[in-house]
Amino acid sequence: MRTRNADKELLVKQKAIEMLVRDGFEGFSMNKLAKACGISVATLYIYYKDKDDLIVEIALEEAKHMSTAILKNFDPEAPFEEGLRQQWKNRSKYMLDNPTNSLLFEQLRSSSYHDRVFKTLTDEFKDTMGRFMKNAIDRGEIETLPIEAYWSVAFAPLYSLIRFHSEGRSIGGKPFTLSNKILWQTFDLVVKGLKK
Repeated sequence: MRTRNADKELLVKQKAIEMLVRDGFEGFSMNKLAKACGISVATLYIYYKDKDDLIVEIALEEAKHMSTAILKNFDPEAPFEEGLRQQWKNRSKYMLDNPTNSLLFEQLRSSSYHDRVFKTLTDEFKDTMGRFMKNAIDRGEIETLPIEAYWSVAFAPLYSLIRFHSEGRSIGGKPFTLSNKILWQTFDLVVKGLKK
């Protein structure tokens, strides 16, 4: 029985994410991945049962990494504006530091892998964010909102700014680079929109 090689396994994960983002799920294959990694297809099957297993396992691992990054230094007991500011810091840092992985999550959202990956976000993440929102409502800082409405107002502007930055252009093709000034101006508007 052949053993796992940590360096080879890391290379496989990195190349798989790059290829999935570039070629999509339909254009991705175990043969192409093996060739890109300079290994035999048989070696891939040491790590994964098949293509679906590879995609799900890599996505789950990255979801845990993302969850940890988003919760870094985040206190669900913090006042609403302070906690949301930390979330914007964490989310923007993760997405700017991991642009390819962030694009993979966007692809996963509209794929058949969605349920298998996003249902498994860590309980800690769900509990922490739920507690943060409940605390803000209980303290009278924000109105009671459906989670979808809250999420859309709280984070969609951030994700749009990151997307414009990643693409290097905004609406109409105008060149765009995200600055701290624009980030925090947008954040201030979001807070005003959510706070009572």
